[in-house]
Amino acid sequence: MNERISCDRGAQQLMKTYDVLIVGGGHAGAQAAAALRQRKFSGSVAIVGAEPELPYERPPLSKDYLSGEKTFDRLLIRPEAFWIEREITMLLGQAVVAVDAAAHTVQLANGEMIGFGVLIWAAGGEPRRLACSGHDLDGVHGVRTRADVDRMMEELTAVHRVVVIGGGYIGLEAAAVLAKAGKAVTVLEAQERVLARVAGEVLSRFYEAEHRTHEVEVRLGVTVECIEEFAGKARGVRLSDGEILPAQMVIVGIGIVPSVEPLLAAGAEGGNGVAVDAFCRTSLADIYAIGDCAAHANAFADGTTIRVESVQNANDQAAVVARAITGDPVPYHAVPWFWSNQYDLRLQTVGLSVGHDQTILRGSVADRSFSVIYLKQGRVIALDCVNATKDYVQGKALVTAAVSPSVTDLADPAIPLKTLAPVA
Repeated sequence: MNERISCDRGAQQLMKTYDVLIVGGGHAGAQAAAALRQRKFSGSVAIVGAEPELPYERPPLSKDYLSGEKTFDRLLIRPEAFWIEREITMLLGQAVVAVDAAAHTVQLANGEMIGFGVLIWAAGGEPRRLACSGHDLDGVHGVRTRADVDRMMEELTAVHRVVVIGGGYIGLEAAAVLAKAGKAVTVLEAQERVLARVAGEVLSRFYEAEHRTHEVEVRLGVTVECIEEFAGKARGVRLSDGEILPAQMVIVGIGIVPSVEPLLAAGAEGGNGVAVDAFCRTSLADIYAIGDCAAHANAFADGTTIRVESVQNANDQAAVVARAITGDPVPYHAVPWFWSNQYDLRLQTVGLSVGHDQTILRGSVADRSFSVIYLKQGRVIALDCVNATKDYVQGKALVTAAVSPSVTDLADPAIPLKTLAPVA
């Protein structure tokens, strides 16, 4: 191992230098460290994480963890012994506030400086906040970290009414859990349908109906004026038309803001995320970026520069960086996939439906087992599969190969999708 310690007399701070320093203890950062050791990288590796916990899975936070079906220890990506055995140093509960690309150092919030040979930025993002008054009141919650959900669970016994702002996956998953827990839940969505950013109308209307069946009130095309306050706590949501919805808890699920300010301030190219090339390299020497905060040209979005917020993307980009650092570079090329659990519905998505010009319904919405297939200029670009795992598994090959099968065949559940894929 090559861990160097020196004293920067100007800053009067002890400096440790790691061969690879990873900023961010989520899926991307954890997988990057594990992949380096898997590829026999023998240099020193450290993970700096703003949270005090060992790396853990985030998707279950709004599902199994919030519902109490999983304890936190079951969310850990790896047990503590894994990191110790592989000599991966954990510097937890410490946020990086500045990067000096030329000096190859980062500065922590406590003033400590840490040096690096190679930096992997995997800091993810923070929940996007409301811009209105009352956004920071007690009782207003994002769903991003264990601490976020722990605070929610501590308050729930005194909560009868919940307003969820945002009809994306996080908001709908939280709404499903809280509705099952007996809370009166209202979902507010500014657009004319839920999941408008990520899915077609068939899927949107299906999930709206499912939530209403479970006594969740879904309001579309509404905007929030402010969060009402009583004794320093949220007590309601005022809409732009003046109506006030009483609530003891407000959940905000309107996306994330990528945590990239220190890198951008250091001169990295980017904006909504930090820009990376096909090998996840930023514009700064010896600095990579991966995961939710990495803006990359994605082949499954026709080369458009996007950020992909998924476990798949985090893990696959981590593997790309580990290969690059260990001298076996391979460009990033992975089919995006996602999932969401709401009530007894298992949604599995493969590909990116943005920009589609045709949709095909396969199966029966009434039977609550179906797939929506998205085409662009005749090519299959994505599938949303509800309780239809076989379609999801077999459909991946159609997206990967960008095939143009018969629309009639695609719509026929009796024809396995694997028969429409090219023969390897």
